[in-house]
Amino acid sequence: MTTEPAAADDADPGAGAGAGEPSVADRPRRLVLLLTVGAVVFVLDLASKLAVVATLSDRPPLRLLGGLIFLTEARNTGAAFGLAQGMTVVFTIVAAAVIVVILRTAPKLRSTGWAWALGLVLGGALGNLVDRIFRSPGIFRGGVVDFISLLDPAGQVWPIFNVADSAIVCGGFLGVVMALRGRDFDGSRTH
Repeated sequence: MTTEPAAADDADPGAGAGAGEPSVADRPRRLVLLLTVGAVVFVLDLASKLAVVATLSDRPPLRLLGGLIFLTEARNTGAAFGLAQGMTVVFTIVAAAVIVVILRTAPKLRSTGWAWALGLVLGGALGNLVDRIFRSPGIFRGGVVDFISLLDPAGQVWPIFNVADSAIVCGGFLGVVMALRGRDFDGSRTH
């Protein structure tokens, strides 16, 4: 059997056994990392949305970096990229389910990569869920505050997004990379 070197918490379960490396069962859980990443993303998302609502409401878009980025307030009652507008209740339920699944998986987590991936998704899902529950027009019907637009102030080139959306996409991408590399939640490697 050939093993390739990996980070201590993502190594092959049998690699290094008896050679001073801890087995998968002995490796520390990554719950604290997952929750810290999720909390940081949530706080950044919430703070940025509060700032946008306080400063950009009823104002023209703010142009940055020569027009590469525009900051403009927009409300999204649909999914990512403005798809399925008006399905806020469905996306509220989906976001809540994603959060529950991540929190149920978290105690078994021993992979640093997966902790980062799931933490990003957790923080992003929580940030957008709070908007859907508490923003107008009402509970479970609220529009998510989006404010980052690339190359065009109206989202014509790329849909307008927010910190939570970015975290969800980055976490999803990292999760795909971890899965393609054969890394499991428990830090073991599948061949």
